[in-house]
Amino acid sequence: MFSFLKQKAVHLFPGYFALVMATGALSIGTYFLGMDLIAKILLYFNVAAYISLWVLKLTRLFCYFPRMAADLMSHSVGPGFFTLVAGTSMFGCQLIIITDLYMVAMYLWGLAILLWLVIMYTFFSAVTIRKDKPALAEGINGAWLIVAVATHSISILGTLLVSHMERGHDVVLFFTLCMYFLGCMLYLNIITLIFYRFTFLKLDHSALTPPYWINMGAVAITTLAGSSLILNAKYWPLLVEITPFLKGFTLFFWIMGTWWIPLMFILMIWRHLYHRYPLSYDPQFWGMAFPLAMYTTSTYQLSKALGVPFLTAIPKFMVYIALAAWVFVFLGMIHHLFFHRIHYSKSVEERSL
Repeated sequence: MFSFLKQKAVHLFPGYFALVMATGALSIGTYFLGMDLIAKILLYFNVAAYISLWVLKLTRLFCYFPRMAADLMSHSVGPGFFTLVAGTSMFGCQLIIITDLYMVAMYLWGLAILLWLVIMYTFFSAVTIRKDKPALAEGINGAWLIVAVATHSISILGTLLVSHMERGHDVVLFFTLCMYFLGCMLYLNIITLIFYRFTFLKLDHSALTPPYWINMGAVAITTLAGSSLILNAKYWPLLVEITPFLKGFTLFFWIMGTWWIPLMFILMIWRHLYHRYPLSYDPQFWGMAFPLAMYTTSTYQLSKALGVPFLTAIPKFMVYIALAAWVFVFLGMIHHLFFHRIHYSKSVEERSL
């Protein structure tokens, strides 16, 4: 059993916690839209997924530390480690909204902040001081935006926890407001490089990986972070004062995310239909499922924050697209894991003969 665990952990995709992110965002969205059964099923699944991924991640940490360290300091795969932060925060949000487990969510928030500090400064220090840096076309991809996603996820979870706190509302909301603005800064910096890479450098269809959907997903979670602050402004007078600004700024990011959706569908068609690129399972596809789920959830909360109920028409149909994407990626993962398990069992039997 342990040998099988090590075999799965050695090449574990650094961004696999995007599975937890996608499931958490979809669970929250379905809960808001009255699909309670689906929301709870996704919650139970996420509990198992979160624990399982941590077992694999810790196995890799202790058994294959040099590999893991090399991945963390890589331009191409290093940003995937920020899914640990975002996955932990989204799981905490899921526990609060669906089960009211505020105490567990509080510990998860603390863990997310600790992970954010370690990963943020390890990764950016490493890619800054390394001598042999890749060209922009090879070094940057959509996964870099998970840096902003992770930052905003901490803001959202902290804001949700405020209503359960007896004191310290102003301190926590000041911190979550700062994380919101920091996430906005990180997104605007990184998306500028990605937009330049899209429009002025050669983009081969094979390089258009699913994490580029986070171009949209990162601003979707920005929208959710801003909406959460607006909806909880009553707990801190300063938030009340800047609410008009927050409403405009949050709407700005939602519009940006909405603009990305048609373009990403067109590019996906260009990649898989026009160039016939194989549509086989890859853990990076969770980077596509997450943005669709997050856009659904964030649009619903934005409609409440701005007081514009007609916007709820969008999540009412987007939720089915998000569910279809999640099911598609999940079935691909099950197929992938099942056949790899059979292959592993056969190889063990052959070695024992």
